Amino acid sequence: MLLGATTRKKPIIARFREMSRLALFHRRLAPVLGLGLIFALSHALPLHATEKAEAKTAPKEKAASRDNIGTDTGLPVPRFVSLKSAKINVRRGPGNDNQISWVFKRKALPVEIIAESGRWRKIRDHDGETGWVWHAMLDGRRSAIVMGKPDATGKVMDPASPVALFAEPSEKSKIIAYAEVGVIGRLPFCQDQWCELEVNGYEGWVLRSEIWGAYTAENFE
Repeated sequence: MLLGATTRKKPIIARFREMSRLALFHRRLAPVLGLGLIFALSHALPLHATEKAEAKTAPKEKAASRDNIGTDTGLPVPRFVSLKSAKINVRRGPGNDNQISWVFKRKALPVEIIAESGRWRKIRDHDGETGWVWHAMLDGRRSAIVMGKPDATGKVMDPASPVALFAEPSEKSKIIAYAEVGVIGRLPFCQDQWCELEVNGYEGWVLRSEIWGAYTAENFE
């Protein structure tokens, strides 16, 4: 699938369209945008580090402020991580005796840790849904999900158009490809309004406002 927005047509990085959450105690299924795949729908991002090693694998942050420090890890709360497994139970409270609210079914999806209780982490996804997961199900390495180009008010336009991946952190630079809303990629670097996104061999720069997985004033490498 090609998009002729420039003189030479650029590839579209498509997302894998499947449910990533299965609601167990509600009648409706709650969809979450899937892992971004290019052309032949290759495998998920190779994120293998456990959250226990998060202090070593997380990007080095510069001038990023947080409200609190985690009681178990000593790391900033809130903070972004990614899902380590392709199937993760999300519970109503911290502990196996708490009811499962839904099941995440998308590896590498970015989520935000908003609280810690022992080895349990309360997370929030890009839809604003919250729940508790076991710490080993989270990966300290960062990822981001493409949300689309926002309008003047900051609201993502609907339907959202694919966003451009630039060769350099400038809208005047060459466009490498376009990423559909829902594409997930590794996020190794963010500086000011730009973040570097890596998706299955494609590396390019996207505007921070077009992705979810990094705070507005958070710079890291």
